[in-house]
Amino acid sequence: MKALVTGAGGFLGGAIARALKDRGDEVRSFSRAEHPELAAYGIQQYQGDLVDPEAVAAAARGVNIVFHTAAKVGAGGRYADFHTANVTGTANVIRACRESGALALVYTSTPSVVVGRKALENADESVSYPTRYDSHYSHTKAEAERLVLSSGTDEMKTVALRPPIIWGPGDTSLLPRIIERAQNGSLRRIKGPPVLTDITFINDAVRAHLNAGDRLLAGGDGAGRINGRPYFVSAGTPVEIWDFLNALLETAGISPIQKSISLRTALLVAWFSEKIHALSRAKGDPRMSRWIVRQLATSRWFDISAARQDLGYEPLVSLEDGMRRLQAWFDEQDREEPQDAEKPEDPGNPADPADPGDPEDPRDPENPRDPEDPRDPEDPEDPDQV
Repeated sequence: MKALVTGAGGFLGGAIARALKDRGDEVRSFSRAEHPELAAYGIQQYQGDLVDPEAVAAAARGVNIVFHTAAKVGAGGRYADFHTANVTGTANVIRACRESGALALVYTSTPSVVVGRKALENADESVSYPTRYDSHYSHTKAEAERLVLSSGTDEMKTVALRPPIIWGPGDTSLLPRIIERAQNGSLRRIKGPPVLTDITFINDAVRAHLNAGDRLLAGGDGAGRINGRPYFVSAGTPVEIWDFLNALLETAGISPIQKSISLRTALLVAWFSEKIHALSRAKGDPRMSRWIVRQLATSRWFDISAARQDLGYEPLVSLEDGMRRLQAWFDEQDREEPQDAEKPEDPGNPADPADPGDPEDPRDPENPRDPEDPRDPEDPEDPDQV
């Protein structure tokens, strides 16, 4: 099988590309920058921008399937920029698939496409898109998802996966941000009842994508069943968001979040932060955003029965096992780091109190705003990511 992975320089996209390569598939990546680690893995790289249809077409030429993980993410910025990267970029991917004769397209979406301001508990794929979005990211990801799903035909089948927060060893998005903000004391727990949210360990997120791609390429009733449909994929059991964040910090040897703030105060501070950010015309995300505050204060978790039945998906890594693997990865990083290495300077205040990230937000470790990354504001996740 010949596969193209957009956003392969990020956490999820890179993991998908390596998994495909490991099982013997011929793999290409498409991103703005060159990534030496992909070249070392034997992955052919194409450089370009998703908004350039010719560059996308060149990368897709001759492949059987495309895994589209790249996207622009963030809590701030202009709608036009998000639309260009997420909607126009996805339209170019769809066009390239058709022109190249690709048989299947697996799109990395996000639960945010169905999230408004109300809690969603054990919701399934029947939940409709909201009429109003709190972020340009969610809005444009929903537009892109609908494009992908409506493009599914007998000749080119499509499916959209909605993984929530993606985490695990090698995370270049969620973990660095949480650790950075915990170290400079800017994380705040939002007061209120327990908030449940879904998470997805990186291995499970990759498996979901490969299962979906294999189902589409296999043809028959199985492919027909999932063609043009979205699926929630996660660990299958929601976690309390603050307990989860504290567990991540514990694996990194950092004290848990102690300080707290009321939801009302958090929203007020976020509103001021957004206004100041807009007036100053600063790049990136505001220090706090109302979208992130609501994400941290509202329970949202989903039923994955459809993915289990139609995709053969089953989460295999428990929270406890995932934390053990993450701890082992941190220990390995500590052993590899020279003891006399200078510590990097404090990068300053975080963009928000505790952004858990989105499913598709794997950012390049050398550039936290890596454009081709699925969760990066400039065109790719991460998360959700996650």
